[in-house]
Amino acid sequence: MPRRPRLFTLSSLTRAYQRNLKAFARATRPVRVKAKAPAKLRTVPLKVARAPRAARKPVPTRGEWMSGIAPGPAGARRFHVYVPLGLVLKPGEKLPLMVMLHGCGQTGRDLAAVSRMNRLAARERFLVLYPEQERLANAHGCWNWFERRNGRAQAEAATLLAAVDKVARRLPVDLARVAVAGLSAGASMAVLMAALYPHRFCAVAMHSGVAPGTADSAATALAAMHGRREAHLPALAVDAADVLPVGGAEPLLHPSDPAPLPPLLVVHGDADGVVSVRNAAATALLWADALGARAGAIRTLQRGQRYAMRVTEFKTRGRTVVALREVAGLAHAWSGGAANWPYSDPAGPDASALVWAFVARQFSPKK
Repeated sequence: MPRRPRLFTLSSLTRAYQRNLKAFARATRPVRVKAKAPAKLRTVPLKVARAPRAARKPVPTRGEWMSGIAPGPAGARRFHVYVPLGLVLKPGEKLPLMVMLHGCGQTGRDLAAVSRMNRLAARERFLVLYPEQERLANAHGCWNWFERRNGRAQAEAATLLAAVDKVARRLPVDLARVAVAGLSAGASMAVLMAALYPHRFCAVAMHSGVAPGTADSAATALAAMHGRREAHLPALAVDAADVLPVGGAEPLLHPSDPAPLPPLLVVHGDADGVVSVRNAAATALLWADALGARAGAIRTLQRGQRYAMRVTEFKTRGRTVVALREVAGLAHAWSGGAANWPYSDPAGPDASALVWAFVARQFSPKK
């Protein structure tokens, strides 16, 4: 992995956060079943390569990978884009884009293997963008969603948006149908991006994350992860103005032009020992309050032998704008993910299917 010069010196609080986060990850890492490791997806810069078959189960459809680098206020970030193989577009047709942000200790390609979002992309005809965190920006590969006090969180959000714009210039992306989802630190960064740039996303999904304004430093991040801080949205009228426009993008939450937050899906396990499930309900309530939505009756859903879910939907004018799904027995892992991978639990409801179904409901008939 090419490395760029270190642009900052980690404080003692940051080092303490990283040590604790690493300990949490080890404590909650799923036990691997002895099996042949899945093949790594190969990418060639600015070229296209076929995705190899996953371990144990053949990939039902093949696809192509494009890689690139997006510069921004936080420095350059690499990315990979999955393009379903054999797409035939109608004249002028553009496709939805799903942005997937990996968690700590993962790469974008790990999340692609765990979530199997590419299978849905091949079936439903959409593109998937997997940005990569630079290890010099965070030693454990975490997105720095919590570093709002020094501006690094906002800079990373702007850089990730620059990756979206770069992909949109190269591929037929419908900018009205861009959604962002993430796991753990990626989930927290996803909701931060949606809060800073609400006009750029038709929906956002937070899997095992924290509300975007609940922490503003490494020290407060640990308390926030454990559910010991009150959930907040960032002070958008101030913070958004501090984010530099990148690639034609600009925050829309100005005092004179308040944009509504995009619809939010929250998925979280009630056995999560890394990020407290209290963050799920707190974020859902915070988002719903900002959108003027009210909670409906709590329902329990279960499909087959998969874990049961407690479902709460928040509606305004008859439309669901926030959906909370708390999964019984799920730890810090992608629900319904591929077997034999860390941070993945195949016994949970299929989070990828839940995310895409929620996102697709936000598309207007005209799009």
